[in-house]
Amino acid sequence: MLSALILIPAIGAALVGLWPGQPNSALLKKVSLAIASAIALWTLYLFAKVDVNAIGAQMTEYLPWVPQLGLSYSLGVDGLSLPLVGLTALLAWIAICSSDRDLQRPRLYYAMILLAIAGINGAFLAQNLLLFILFYELELIPFYLLIAIWGSEQKRSYAATKFLIYTAISGILVLAGFLALTWLSGSTSFDLGQININNLSENAQLICLLLLVVGFGIKIPLVPLHTWLPDAYVESSPATTVLLGGVLAKLGTYGLLRYGLGLLPDAWGTIAPGLALVGVVSVMYGALTAIAQKDIKRMVAYSSIGHMGYIIVAAAALNPLSLLGSVAQMVSHGLILAILFYLVGVIEKKVGTRDLDKLNGLMSPIRGLPLTSGLLVLAGMASAGIPGMVGFVAEYMVFQGSFTTYPVISLLCILASGLTAVYFVILLNRTCFGRLDNATAYYPAVRFDEHLPGLILTGLILWLGIQPSWLVKWIEPTTDAMIAAIPTVNQPVAIAPTKPARKAPAID
Repeated sequence: MLSALILIPAIGAALVGLWPGQPNSALLKKVSLAIASAIALWTLYLFAKVDVNAIGAQMTEYLPWVPQLGLSYSLGVDGLSLPLVGLTALLAWIAICSSDRDLQRPRLYYAMILLAIAGINGAFLAQNLLLFILFYELELIPFYLLIAIWGSEQKRSYAATKFLIYTAISGILVLAGFLALTWLSGSTSFDLGQININNLSENAQLICLLLLVVGFGIKIPLVPLHTWLPDAYVESSPATTVLLGGVLAKLGTYGLLRYGLGLLPDAWGTIAPGLALVGVVSVMYGALTAIAQKDIKRMVAYSSIGHMGYIIVAAAALNPLSLLGSVAQMVSHGLILAILFYLVGVIEKKVGTRDLDKLNGLMSPIRGLPLTSGLLVLAGMASAGIPGMVGFVAEYMVFQGSFTTYPVISLLCILASGLTAVYFVILLNRTCFGRLDNATAYYPAVRFDEHLPGLILTGLILWLGIQPSWLVKWIEPTTDAMIAAIPTVNQPVAIAPTKPARKAPAID
């Protein structure tokens, strides 16, 4: 069952890439959309088959591959990976549906999207460290080509090269951490269940974990490892950006939780205060930098950095509610960021600019883009954590869970959530409201198929905000088990040093 989530997009990529003759872009889009629909339907079938209350990997598949290297084809799914597999299937369909009908080189374009989805699914399902690395690196070239060929005309080559270099360094550091983790522990296999962490000294665990933190921190990205993100997000096409921000960045946070916290809980507890500090710096930096932007796509890109920081703060707090909120925030962030980038792409396509100083009055029901503007207002509210939407549910769990361990850091995160409302009010006020210029405001109508991805994402954001149990029930058993497996859970950091206890007088 799990292999199908890798084979369907991989075979689909080969089918589209080797399509005979000279097919037009519209035909290949329909074929790719049918393949993405098959992935989504199979993912729904997987949700129906998974036992919600079970702990540990389910639907496991195991096949020895290169036993001399400790590499096996080992797959499994649990409450940590299942929601992200579902998110990947949804955003793959959204990305293909939102792609232009008249693309240049459509065979390569759709083949690269499907190949990237195969790699992402494989990484989420892998139960062997080397297998994870193979899938983790598989998406590198497809995304490089998607940015370099179909990105904007201005800096796409620069952005693609920067993405390639940073992502390659990320893979090298993660591989180094995995090799050190396995060899120093004396394990002969890279299977998750075969690694004996008890054989590692405390210093060795810290070194391995720091390699993983930096490697996965580039992919997330965390400040100051984030400099590739604004260029890659801004220069990519809307469909590519939906996958970059909505799914690819989650490989970093997933890797930290699965392999950092899951394999090295003692070392994680040691560096947790530092991780929380890095997380809150990312949160504040992303919010403050977003306020200063004039390009609405760049504003959303910087907001992504801030909202990914919430995940790190919650994971560092090390309690059941915060860890549950951390995974829920991954899904919430993916949905909200996807609709924001998608709507920004629609506005740029119809209006011809992303400049806040040139946009105004799009809410006009006659000559503007009223439905697109209405969806943008809802997306901004969701990102700001307005109740009734999935963003509020995830952030509430993050803040409440983290406050018991890091009260000051949690308050700063809440402040950043208020700053999110500030820059989205700026965006919405200048973009959606005001008066249209009578001389230039004759925008093409938005077709129903162009509205459909935004309507689907909006429906999910509202539904999961009203019925959060539909999201939480898949995650909670796994996160509770991860917390229960930690020998000593982090205690709240004392604000002031405590006085040493007096010694009791000796009794003769």
